[in-house]
Amino acid sequence: MKKTFIILTIFTGSLLAGCKKYLDVNDNPNLPGSVSESLLLGPLEAGASEYIANGNASVLVNQWMQNCVPNQPMPNTANYLVTTTTFDDYWNSFYVIELNNLHILNVQALTNGNKMYAGVAKVLTAYTLGNATDLWGSIPYSESFTGTDISTPKFDSQEDIYTAIQSLLDSAITELASGEGSTPGTDDYFYSGDMSKWTKMAYTLKARYYMHLTKASGHTSTAQASLALEALNNGMSSNDDDCYFPYTGTETSSSPWYLHFFNTTTLVLASHYVDSLVSRADPRLPLLVSKASNTGLYTGNEIGSGAGNLNDYSVPGSFYGGIASNGYVLNAAEADFMKAEATYIVSGYTAAQPFYRAAIVNNLVKLGVDTTSTAAQTYLSKRGTLTAANAMQLIIEEKNIANNFSTENWVDWRRTGYPAISLIANDNITSLPRRFLYPNSEISTNGANVPSAKLTDRVWWDGE
Repeated sequence: MKKTFIILTIFTGSLLAGCKKYLDVNDNPNLPGSVSESLLLGPLEAGASEYIANGNASVLVNQWMQNCVPNQPMPNTANYLVTTTTFDDYWNSFYVIELNNLHILNVQALTNGNKMYAGVAKVLTAYTLGNATDLWGSIPYSESFTGTDISTPKFDSQEDIYTAIQSLLDSAITELASGEGSTPGTDDYFYSGDMSKWTKMAYTLKARYYMHLTKASGHTSTAQASLALEALNNGMSSNDDDCYFPYTGTETSSSPWYLHFFNTTTLVLASHYVDSLVSRADPRLPLLVSKASNTGLYTGNEIGSGAGNLNDYSVPGSFYGGIASNGYVLNAAEADFMKAEATYIVSGYTAAQPFYRAAIVNNLVKLGVDTTSTAAQTYLSKRGTLTAANAMQLIIEEKNIANNFSTENWVDWRRTGYPAISLIANDNITSLPRRFLYPNSEISTNGANVPSAKLTDRVWWDGE
């Protein structure tokens, strides 16, 4: 693994910094064509975990979702003290480290006749592109991988990006089923070359991006939910389909969320998150939250209260926060809860009920909770029944727990208003953030194309 990371570091270093400059693998003799697809895939999968799914952008989103908070004096990032430079690192991770190199993997795989590698590259491109547009809205894509001829690419509308995502996934599904060329093996840390699981991931992503448009202009919730249900027929169906990067728990292979909360940082869990689990007697609590080392209690820092003794607050529990915890990229739980929500939209809460309950049970099983225990049965009796009044709220709240720390939870909040969060006092902002600012690095080099945006502006699919 160390070798492949070195290769990616050298490879990425040869690229021009900044999303405005991309190299064409067909035209540039300096690209390492001798580096096989098998040596490129592993580091890109690690990047999907460490930068896209569980990176610094995700930390900021989870502060805004009031799941965690820096144990520092206010104001800080938890109450929206950010500038355009805050987002430079995030943008670089998405574009230079991931999208740029995924483009190279895709082109090289097609050139070499390795269509299954190309399919994998397209799935990961759709995943990364989708996460980027949901954070920023309009972003560069159509002109971003054409070589150095276009040094200042245009920003494509989010609607066009969504069309491109579905096209990428359709092509990926065809290529994954082709059986042509080399098949990924041990270099594939996600699925060990199982193309059927990559295909399930592609269909699940198709459903995700259909569901995002339930409030988008020109779309209806029923039509989007129907498309999602059709895709989910071929999507993830059990916890065995989870997409994650496995970490060994060594100094050079540590889980991202462990590192985010490690004692060299000041990040702790927020009271909003901890108290919600405690108040509902959630049987997953000991696995999701550790007890504060000083008190032996489940205690989060109340956002806005400032800094306290670091050891008086909880950090994530062993399931996601251990040094060897998996870095989840896409969860089967998301597919379960999308099926419940989409069924509710199309057919009502009674039809959605069995899918909703099964989704909760599947997540309890995933975390190792005994579903026959009194605690689990009590929880299911309180949280397991949908009504006309509570269906959407319960589905999204339970999805939020099962989709632990995923930036997808911020998408769901913007779409539905659940789980409920309230504004943390800040003189410079009067409503909750709904998007990222464009990075200063892009403004300074491609400013003529960068749209104007405020934190409180809505992205295209985020209808009133």
